[in-house]
Amino acid sequence: MAILPRPASKRFDITIAGETNLDLILYGLPESMAVDRELLASGFQVTLGGSSSILAHNLAVLGSRVGFVTQLGGDELGEVAFRKLSGSGVDLSQVSYKDDKITGVTVLLPHGPRRHMLTHLGVMAEMKGRDLDLDYLTAARHFHLSSLFLQTGLQPDLPELFSTLKQAGLTLSLDTNDDPADLWGGVLQELLSQIDILLPNEDEIKRMTGKSTIEHALDALAGVVPLIVVKCGRRGAVVQQGGQRTWVEPLIVDPVDTIGAGDSFNAGFLHGYLQGKSASSAAAMGNVTGALSTLRAGGTEAFRDRALREDFLTKNLFQTK
Repeated sequence: MAILPRPASKRFDITIAGETNLDLILYGLPESMAVDRELLASGFQVTLGGSSSILAHNLAVLGSRVGFVTQLGGDELGEVAFRKLSGSGVDLSQVSYKDDKITGVTVLLPHGPRRHMLTHLGVMAEMKGRDLDLDYLTAARHFHLSSLFLQTGLQPDLPELFSTLKQAGLTLSLDTNDDPADLWGGVLQELLSQIDILLPNEDEIKRMTGKSTIEHALDALAGVVPLIVVKCGRRGAVVQQGGQRTWVEPLIVDPVDTIGAGDSFNAGFLHGYLQGKSASSAAAMGNVTGALSTLRAGGTEAFRDRALREDFLTKNLFQTK
């Protein structure tokens, strides 16, 4: 896998500003649940949560130089999340704490391919533009933002931030993730005209464009965003680059848990793309890292299992060449 030389003046390949929380995952519960009854889960896991932190963690494990700006609450949940991040190789010098706030948490109840997701934002909604060190963010070739609609404190400052980063020579990518209000408004349209890469899943791109098919959604955005990579689960991914549309075949595995698979796809894609791979080859790498993620609970545990990770990537990354 050819790796482009890294500019000596850049400390990082990518910087990320976003949320860190914990995912509490309960398995085996019914999709329709009675109230006032004791319902017993068949399994339970505590994993690193937050799309931004999952991405930062997995990118660093893959070998990218990652700078991460995030906030944690002054509580035990924050301590656990920091420990899970700190072994990955992510630079955590810009982690800050709000002692009077609590760390965000998401309770996930998987039901096969569907899941309930119950989130308390906590400190993840508190970060604002003034909390970001621009010298730190611009010490990279690329900047990424996830969880647009959860970072409510940061949203008003994003158009100016993106403009500043573009002027500094960085390329920009965005994964909005879901909009809990299902409005897909606010600063989104302004940001779409500034970014270089959009990384939605199939449902998200249809909702943000108001289109009923992925093809019509891509038609609507192809003239706005230079590169769009849509995650389609077991159908693989579709790459729209200008007027060219390419489907990239999936890597099929028997999943244990699909939580965080989209963020893990983003990690593989961005890692490959920043090494100079074509968009289609980077998407193929994203399919591999997304599949790897599903072999353990949550979005980072498969990446933390060194033997599993190295064996899986060695066997499957030939598909990205």
